[in-house]
Amino acid sequence: MSQRQYGQELHISQWKNGFKGIMKRTILSFETTLNAVDFMEGIEVADTMQPVQSVAIIGAGNMGSGIAQKTAQEEFDVQMVDRESQWVERGQSIIANFLDEAVERRIFSPSQVDGIKGRITSVVGVDQTAKNTDLVIEAVFEDFDVKTAVFTTLDKACGPDTIFASNTSSLSVNALADATGRPDRFVGLHFFYHPAKNRLVEVIPAKATSAATVDKVVQYCKMLGKVVIVCADRPGFVVNRFFVPWLNEACLLLEEGVATTAQIDAIACKAFSIGLGPFGLMNLTGPPIALHSTDYLAEQLHTPRYVGAQNLRDLVANSEQWTISDNTDYNQTQYEAVAERLLGVVFGVAAQIVDEDICSMEDVDRGAKVGLRWARGPFELMNRLGVEEAARMARAYANIAGEGWTLPDFVDVQGNTNWNFSYVDSHVDNGVATLIINRPEAMNALNVTVVDQLTSAVAAANADDSVHTIVLDGAGKAFVAGADVKFFVDKIRAESIPDIYDFTAEGHDLLNAIETSSKTTVALTTGLALGGGLELALACDYRIGTRRTQFRFPETSIGIYPGLGGSQRPARICGIPAARWAVLAGNFMTAQVAHDLGLVTHLVDVAEVDAQVASLAETGKPDNKYPGAPANPESSVVKFAEAFYTDVNMPALIGGGCPENFDSDDKTVSRQLKSLSYTAPIGLKMASDLIDATATTDLATGLNMELEGLHTIFSTKDALEGLSALIENRRPTYVNQ
Repeated sequence: MSQRQYGQELHISQWKNGFKGIMKRTILSFETTLNAVDFMEGIEVADTMQPVQSVAIIGAGNMGSGIAQKTAQEEFDVQMVDRESQWVERGQSIIANFLDEAVERRIFSPSQVDGIKGRITSVVGVDQTAKNTDLVIEAVFEDFDVKTAVFTTLDKACGPDTIFASNTSSLSVNALADATGRPDRFVGLHFFYHPAKNRLVEVIPAKATSAATVDKVVQYCKMLGKVVIVCADRPGFVVNRFFVPWLNEACLLLEEGVATTAQIDAIACKAFSIGLGPFGLMNLTGPPIALHSTDYLAEQLHTPRYVGAQNLRDLVANSEQWTISDNTDYNQTQYEAVAERLLGVVFGVAAQIVDEDICSMEDVDRGAKVGLRWARGPFELMNRLGVEEAARMARAYANIAGEGWTLPDFVDVQGNTNWNFSYVDSHVDNGVATLIINRPEAMNALNVTVVDQLTSAVAAANADDSVHTIVLDGAGKAFVAGADVKFFVDKIRAESIPDIYDFTAEGHDLLNAIETSSKTTVALTTGLALGGGLELALACDYRIGTRRTQFRFPETSIGIYPGLGGSQRPARICGIPAARWAVLAGNFMTAQVAHDLGLVTHLVDVAEVDAQVASLAETGKPDNKYPGAPANPESSVVKFAEAFYTDVNMPALIGGGCPENFDSDDKTVSRQLKSLSYTAPIGLKMASDLIDATATTDLATGLNMELEGLHTIFSTKDALEGLSALIENRRPTYVNQ
C-alpha cells in the first residue's frame, strides 16, 4: 500500500471510529425526526428558505478543498470542515498551491488570492459547523456509513433551514436523504474533478426534496458559474452512466487482443474527437476509481457486462497504471472493431438514460461536452454518423453485452431522422415568462437554431395574455457570449454573404420583437455578455447585473462591427462618446462600469436577483429607455470617455494617432490607443459612422443602416482574417481591404 493510500485508509478509519457512537443513536434520532416531519407538514418551506450565502464544506480532501476554493472565489463565506486539524490544514495547503499557480498564470492577482483565502474559515469537528449556515456540502469518502454519520451530527449542529447536500458520484441519493432528519432539504451533488475548474455539476433531488431546495441549490451552482444538469437518482446519474462502461469496454477490447492501449486510445480520440483516450484518462484519474465505478454499476443495474475487466482488476491489485506506448498506428480493421464497440456502448447507454427519464438528450450531450470535454455529445454523434447507423452499432453491442442490457425501442423508431435539440427552455410562473438560452457548452452563443427557437419562445410569451414580464437568462457562466463565429467564417469562405445577412436580419426581427413588446422585458446579465449577447440584452427594457457581470463589444477587433444593434442602442442609452469608448475600442466592462454607463440598469447582490425581477415586474416598462447620457456622470470611466472620444478627437483616433492635449504615455490613454490599434480599420470606421448616425436618425433607421452595411463588411479580407484568427486563437493581421 502506498503512503497516499495508507493516509486515505487511515482517514476513513478515523471517520468511522469517530462516528461509531453516533450511529448507535441513529434509531433514537429517527423517532425524533418523524415527529419533526409531522410538525413540519403544511408549512411552506419556500416561504422560509433564504438564498444561499454561507456554505460549509465537510471534508478537506481534494474534492472538498476544490469545492471550498471555487465557492470562495465567487465571494461566498466558506467553512472548510474536517475531523482533525491536520486534514483542514492539508486542505488549506491544497487550495494555496492551486491559487499560487493561478497567480503565476495571471488568472488572479495576489490581492484577489488574499481575498479568496480570507473567505475560507477552518473548522475542526463537524459538530462545530455554524448553526446558521445556509448550505452544507458533505464531501467525505464514498462510504454510506461515514456519510450518514456526518449528517446525523449535522442535523444537531445546524438550524432547521440549512440545506444538506452530499457530493457523491455513485451512492443512492434517496437512501442518503432518508438517513437525514431533513429529507425535504437534501440533494445529491456530483461535482466533477477538479471542482474549481470543471464547469459541470449534476444536481440529484431525492424523492422528498422540495422544489425550493432544488431551486436554491441550482442557484448556488449557477453562481459558481457551473453548468447544471438536474437528473433523477439512478446509478451513475448521467455522465458516469455512459462514461464508466466506455472505460471498461476499452479494457475488454485490450483483454481480447483487438488492439494495444496506445491504439485503442488513438482510435477513441479519432472516433469521439477527444484529446485523451480511455487508458490515458484512467491513468489521470486513477484506475481504482474506474474499477470501483464499473463494479458498482454492474451490481446496481444487474448488468454482468459492467463487471470490471480482469486486466483492470489486476492493475489495481498491483497498484499500477496502464503502460501506453508511443506506437499508435492501427489498421482499418482495428479501427472499425474498436470504434464500433466504444460508440455502440455510448449510444445505447445514452438512449437508456433518456428512456429512463433520468434527463433529456440535450443534457446527456451537455454532460459529455462540458464534463468530459468531448467535442460532441452522444446524440450529436448519432446525428453525424446517421441515427440508423448509430442504432446498428448499439444493437451490435447489445448482442455482445447480453443480460441486463437492452436498446430502447425509441432509437429504432427514429429511423434515420436526426434528433432535434432544444436550446431554449421556457416556463411561466405568476405572469413571468422566463426564457433560458441553454447552450452552456458553447457559452450560449447565438446560431441559427438558437435564434429560431428564441424567436418562437418570445412570440409565444408575447401572445400569452397571462404573461406580463419576459425574462431572458443564460445557462452556465454566460448570458450569451456572442454569435457563432464559425458560421460567419464558413459562409464567407463559401461566398455566401447573403446567408450572413439573412441570419442577422432574423436576429434583428427577434430583437425588434423584444424591443416593441408590450410586456416588461428583463435580461439577467449576471454573467458574461459579449457582442451579440450584449446586443440582445440591450433590446430589453432592463438589464440586471451582479458582481459576476462582464460586458464587451469585441467586433472591431475581429474584423467587423456590431450588427445586432450594437452601433445604435448603446449611444442612445449612454451617449455617443461613452458608446465610442465601449464599442470602438472594445473595452471590457465590469458590472460597476456597465452600471455607470447605464448598460446595466440595476446592479444587485446575487441573492437579490429574484427580488429585483419581481420589483421590475411590478414597476412595468420604463418611462425613458434611451436617456442618451451615462447613468453616473461622476464615474472616472465616464469622464475619460467623454473627454477622449469627442467629435474633435475622432479623426485622430480613427487615423491611429493621439489627440491633442492628451499624453500618449499616460497609462489610460496608451491603453486606449493600443486597443484601437488592434482593430480592423474598415470595421472601426464603419462602426464609428454608424454610432455618429444616432445623432440624426431614429432607432429603426439606424438599425436598417447597420443591417445594410453587412454586405460590405463581411466581403472584406479583414473580416475573414479577424474571425479566422479568433477561431485559431491568434492575433489577426489586417490589410485594410
